[in-house]
Amino acid sequence: MNTNGFDYDVFSLSSYDYDLPEERIAQSPAEKRDESRLLVVDRDTGELVDEPCFRNIERYLRPGDVLVRNNTKVIPARLLGEKKETHAHVEVLLLRELEGKKDVWQCLVGNAKVVKVGTRVSFGRDDELVATCVEVGDEGLRIFSFQYEGLFLEVLERLGRMPLPPYIHAQLGDNSRYQTVYAKVEGSAAAPTAGFHFTPELFDALRKKGVEVVDVTLHVGLGTFRPVKEDDIRKHDMHSEYYVMDEEAAKALNQAKKEGRRIIAIGTTSTRTLESVYQRFGRFQATSGETKLFIYPGFQYRAIDALITNFHLPKSTLLMLVSAFSSRDIILRAYRHAVEEKYRFFSFGDAMFLKRD
Repeated sequence: MNTNGFDYDVFSLSSYDYDLPEERIAQSPAEKRDESRLLVVDRDTGELVDEPCFRNIERYLRPGDVLVRNNTKVIPARLLGEKKETHAHVEVLLLRELEGKKDVWQCLVGNAKVVKVGTRVSFGRDDELVATCVEVGDEGLRIFSFQYEGLFLEVLERLGRMPLPPYIHAQLGDNSRYQTVYAKVEGSAAAPTAGFHFTPELFDALRKKGVEVVDVTLHVGLGTFRPVKEDDIRKHDMHSEYYVMDEEAAKALNQAKKEGRRIIAIGTTSTRTLESVYQRFGRFQATSGETKLFIYPGFQYRAIDALITNFHLPKSTLLMLVSAFSSRDIILRAYRHAVEEKYRFFSFGDAMFLKRD
């Protein structure tokens, strides 16, 4: 037994590895959102139940439950351009607009070595969009100031591509499938993919059952999908992501806590928003700000009671988050079961419901 109280090295990156055949990585979404599969996992006992379709989650939700979803909307944040001075190709991924600085964005640059302070990158014909590098960061991060005419999001719609994860090898025919049906607040560099499984009809059925639905916002950026490279995960630097909880959401969530009703997060981004607010104030409160919360085993959850999520990459911060919510052994056992039963993994894959009765 380690001195940290676990029978494995909780801080070792290798503790969060597992084998996944490449064919288990979903390359496209399910034909119908709520027809993806669902693995129900008791977070305490590890008991597993295979459900053939996600809409059966209605069986596991009860009147008074509060579902919390992240209403962020993905922007076409992947831009392909060229350096004006040399015409070298440059790929830019918009991560987040800096607070209080219009048209100034933190970006991840694919060919970062050619981009220095003062470098200008052109996108589209006739310099329709031009980015000037104003700051150089580590590991491909750059700060750009953008120049354009008209509305920035309309320019992005014309020039940008949806920022699909690198393990998805083809662009989507329908970009709406890389959005949740409740996506509303534009600004995300990646989708909160656990929400892909929900349809308007499923939400209607859940509301009729007495399930309450609450929205928060977290714009997904580098903090969520940046890989862990340090063998000691405590040395991993979580980049900040912007979140918002409004007064209506805070009031509903505090009332649920007071009455002992379950708060169920749809996805890890909703989870990080709720836990960030609760850690900061000791209750839910209308607020906005940046979070760098890194959750791994040993973390004490205070905000949520259950979690709907997808199957996550080996050695990822998201796998550590779900391991902290249940246990690493239960999660990895569930993942092995999912591999054997041919579940689909990652962004376009199937779902898991981590519950406690």
